[in-house]
Order: sequence, then structure tokens, then C-alpha cells
Amino acid sequence: MGCPVLRNAFAGLILVLLSKGSSVHGEEFGHPGNITVLEGDSVTLRCQIDEEVTHKAWLNRSNIMFAGTDKWTLDKRVSLVNSNNSDFSIHINKVQVTDEGPYTCTFQANNKPRITHVYLIVQVPARIVNISKNVSVNEGENVNLYCLAVGRPEPTVTWKDQKYGLVSDGEFLDITEIKRQQAEDYECITNNGVGASDQRKVKVTVNYPPMITDVKNMPAHLGKTAILRCEAMAVPPASFEWYRDDHRPVESDNTLRIKNEKTRSLLLFTNVTEKHFGNYTCFASNRLGASNASMLLFRPGAVYGRGTGLQAGMSISICVWISLSVVLLLKV
Repeated sequence: MGCPVLRNAFAGLILVLLSKGSSVHGEEFGHPGNITVLEGDSVTLRCQIDEEVTHKAWLNRSNIMFAGTDKWTLDKRVSLVNSNNSDFSIHINKVQVTDEGPYTCTFQANNKPRITHVYLIVQVPARIVNISKNVSVNEGENVNLYCLAVGRPEPTVTWKDQKYGLVSDGEFLDITEIKRQQAEDYECITNNGVGASDQRKVKVTVNYPPMITDVKNMPAHLGKTAILRCEAMAVPPASFEWYRDDHRPVESDNTLRIKNEKTRSLLLFTNVTEKHFGNYTCFASNRLGASNASMLLFRPGAVYGRGTGLQAGMSISICVWISLSVVLLLKV
């Protein structure tokens, strides 16, 4: 139909046929209904004809796509599959969300308009489009996580606690006054029944000051090896310092070595002498605070007088704690 006049006339005829067909009961044919397709797939819309026709057309809403074999749509993804006395079907390649909607096949047979309708439903798998970044907070603060997803039909969103398996429905996860035990990966899962679910994780780090957890007095024999251990849990990891009973910092030499690891510090005595016996204080600190504890390195069977031993070590520890706390405050 190269002539604009004929083209417009035919369009008017199709609209007249549609208006007549819609006002006459029993004039619809075939099996009208819904066709569901995934975004990106292809689909064929079939129009079966079992009688001789004079005019036929495909419409999307009120837009003419094909009038007979004449293609009116400019969409290159749409093509005519068959156009004969029994089949007038169209094919849509790489279906898009915008293709969703009503389609109508109409033709005139024996001077009567025939119409069939089909509704194309385009589904899109659920997909996470925006989610909280990894977060680091101090213990006792509130944490607010979000996870936004899209899809057709509308997807559900669920937050899953990886450590304890707890589940929370909805796009938002709020944790009030978070505790150190709640530091972990939180997983967002979205699903709408179309294809596989989408999931992503958010790492929540909870910072807290050091807490020394393992302190023991240790016996040692002259000329032998010995170890004093100081365990401290903290986030970020603690820095360790050792002090003797006269407040002197402990320094490594050929008989004593300090070994600092991620969560603990070790005093390694390679050759115990008389000068090594006494009280030692471990001081663990990070930017949120500090903790300290004292322990004795003693000779088995030795008798400690008043002012020595574990109680004396605790008193010295308190002095060290106060002194170092003052230093830290002055630095701030």
C-alpha cells in the first residue's frame, strides 16, 4: 500500500470492522487469552482462519501492525510468519517489556467481521538494583540496611541472617543497638518465581574495645623456657604492650622476646633467670578503649611475702592502667 489515500482508507475500514465486530455477539473466534513470555525471548501470536477472507489485519492496541501482507509497523523485530487461507500469524523477536499489552487479529469473511484477542504478558526475573554497602559501626549503634529489587511480577525481598538463619521480610533491615555477636554477613534474597532468585550480601562489622580473656600465672624453672600469654578480643584488633612491676616497658633481649599476633601477645622467655621472676602487666588498646591484666612469672615452691603475688600484681595493674589512660587522654 504505497498510496497514502488507500492506506488511510484501509485503516478506516479496519476500524469500522472492529467497531462492528465488538457490537455483535458471537463474532469472536479462536481461543482468546493470555500468552506469557520472558523478556528477551521470542513469541509467535497465531491467528487461525478456517474460511475464505477478504481483508485481514493485526493490531497492537489501536495501532495497525499488518494489513494483509503489508507491514505498517516500523519495528524490525516484528515479522509475518504466515499469510494464507488458514494461518495469519506474527512473530516478535527479543520481546521487550514495552511489548506487553493487547493484540487483535481481525478479518472479514462472508461479509462478516471476525475478531480474536490475545494479551501478551512479559515477565522479567527478579534482580537487585540497589543495596547497602558494607558497613562498620561501633557496638551499641543502630544499623539500617536496604535492598531494592525490580522484576515482573513484583518480586519479594527477604533478608537472611547467615550466622543464626533468622529471616526478615521486606526491603529494609533495622538492627537496634547492635551487639558484637551480630557482626556478620547479611544476605538479601529477591524472587518472583521467574527464573533463579538474585542474592547479594552486606558485611556488617561491629567495633568494640579490647577485652582480655585469658590470663594465667605461670611457674618457671631457672635456665628453662617459659611463656606468658595475653588474649584480647577487639575490633579493630588490639595493640599490645607489656610492663614490669616497676612500670618499666618490657623490651626484647637475648633471653626474652615479645611476639604479637592478631588476638594475643606472648612473652617468650628462652632462658629464665632470677631477674625474670615477678609481675607482668599486659596492656591492650585500640581506638575505642583499653584493657589490662597482670600475671606472675614465679619459681615453683617460692614463697611471696606481703605486697607480692597476684594481689600485688592487681594493684600494680591498676596503677599502670591509670598512668596509661592519662597518657592516652593527653594524646587525644
